[in-house]
Amino acid sequence: MAGVQARNTRGVLVVTGGGRGIGAATARLAAARGYAVCVNFLRDHDAAQAVVRDIRNDGGRAIAVPGDVASEADVVRLFQECDRSLGPLAALVNNAGIVATRSRVEAMDAGRLQRMFSINVVGAFLCAREAIKRMSTKHGGSGGAIVNVSSGAARLGSPGEWVDYAASKGAIDTMTIGLSKEVAEEGIRVNCVRPGFVNTEIHANAGEPNRIERLRAGIPMRRGGEPEEVARAILWLLSDEASYSTGAILDVTGGR
Repeated sequence: MAGVQARNTRGVLVVTGGGRGIGAATARLAAARGYAVCVNFLRDHDAAQAVVRDIRNDGGRAIAVPGDVASEADVVRLFQECDRSLGPLAALVNNAGIVATRSRVEAMDAGRLQRMFSINVVGAFLCAREAIKRMSTKHGGSGGAIVNVSSGAARLGSPGEWVDYAASKGAIDTMTIGLSKEVAEEGIRVNCVRPGFVNTEIHANAGEPNRIERLRAGIPMRRGGEPEEVARAILWLLSDEASYSTGAILDVTGGR
């Protein structure tokens, strides 16, 4: 009963791309730690509803809201629905992102690049914008926290595979640093996690379901990570235990 009593004490959290993988693990853990959770998803309604159902069955509050973070109108609607259904925003996890099939740069067309950066970079900016409007003390808010989900690829570059993806995540690292300084006096902390090889569907979606096994020897811990391990790092950065951390980039990569 003590866990149930602790529910809904930390305010409202938006998790983009919250229906699967790291986003779903983050939504579930956040609910267990007292957040009401808005689970954003793009296409997989059933997966997002499963996350919401799990949270509600465990005594928490959650809603699922569809929307493409690359669409400004969708992002505005996402946050408006969160306001109406759950209440004042306390935190944002910018998790939504895509990866394409393996490719060298000379084979990439503009459509691929535009979609990659529209979702992975522009989407994060749009969601951060809406969160700041609600959380910043400059706008009458009570402060809050943003955690951006980058990738170890931002450091490694992903040559011969996903230089475009790595570059988009490098932009997220830079965004984290700049935005953290911009809103620090307004009660908002902005931090970032950089996952490494994590056991999610992203590798299969990119056409290589056995990628982690192929590259496992290059990971000092000799294994892929689990979504819950990344979620714990995200929740730490959102928590009061990280109250003096902003602009931080936390690697969750098994040492790679």
